[in-house]
Amino acid sequence: MVRFSLLLAVTLVALSACTPKKGDQADAGASSAGTRTKPDRPSGTLTLRFLDVGQGDAVLVTTSDGKTMLYDGGRSTTRMRAHLQAFGVHQVDLMVASHADFDHIAGLEAVAKDAKVRYFVNSGLAGTTDTWRRLVDALQAQKTTFVKASARTFTLGDATVQILPPPAGMPDDQNLNSVGVLVKFGAFRALMTGDSETAETKAWLAAGALDGLGPVNVYKSIHHGAANGDNAAWLAAVQPQNVVIGVGKNNYGHPTRTALNLYKSVGAKVYRTDRNGTVTVTVQADGSFELQPERP
Repeated sequence: MVRFSLLLAVTLVALSACTPKKGDQADAGASSAGTRTKPDRPSGTLTLRFLDVGQGDAVLVTTSDGKTMLYDGGRSTTRMRAHLQAFGVHQVDLMVASHADFDHIAGLEAVAKDAKVRYFVNSGLAGTTDTWRRLVDALQAQKTTFVKASARTFTLGDATVQILPPPAGMPDDQNLNSVGVLVKFGAFRALMTGDSETAETKAWLAAGALDGLGPVNVYKSIHHGAANGDNAAWLAAVQPQNVVIGVGKNNYGHPTRTALNLYKSVGAKVYRTDRNGTVTVTVQADGSFELQPERP
């Protein structure tokens, strides 16, 4: 078990609404509209689980008052159903698909059929596969609210989830239209950006999307540690302290030596779901956190 401590606190004002508008903060856990002011320091705890779903990504975020976000779902409905049962997930307040590739959305179909999903955020670049169509059909059947990614923030209990939409002008490529999320809980920061590649991260940096962000306490590696994912300029802005790579047996060479060397060069501790299993991060209200891999 690894322990970390931070001292910074932030004040955030959250506006709850049935459907968030661009630039708004919307409460993904609220049952009715209203206004509430977030405390200087959050209460309770926040738990992030970088799930072992084989070759793919899935991150489950839960608050101590029962609010839930799921970022991607891996490639296996069987594995995702097992995780839902293990962690007692019956409702997902915020589901985010980084993009429509199979190894990120196939498991979301199981969630859409087995749990109530309130909001579904995606890039707006629709998938062309049967897997994508089944996911959309399942979500529409339960009347989930669809939200196209734009610059907005959701509240999740005392945490906030800032959406990083694909930059304008990206070609019609799923990876280059990945949706990122920045999870904040007091002074704690976690960042995930799907399978974004250098062109997208360069555009985010040029737009100032990460200005003043670093260091990020826990960071999900881009594209499972592919050579065309993370790069020196991006990591200089992110300043990751801990990197989690969602990876399993594959024929792509993930994670690449290039990516591993980059993480080493910035002094980040690296965890891999193929070796460490599910990686659980428990964050306290004062910003301190414990990082516990399933397997050391």
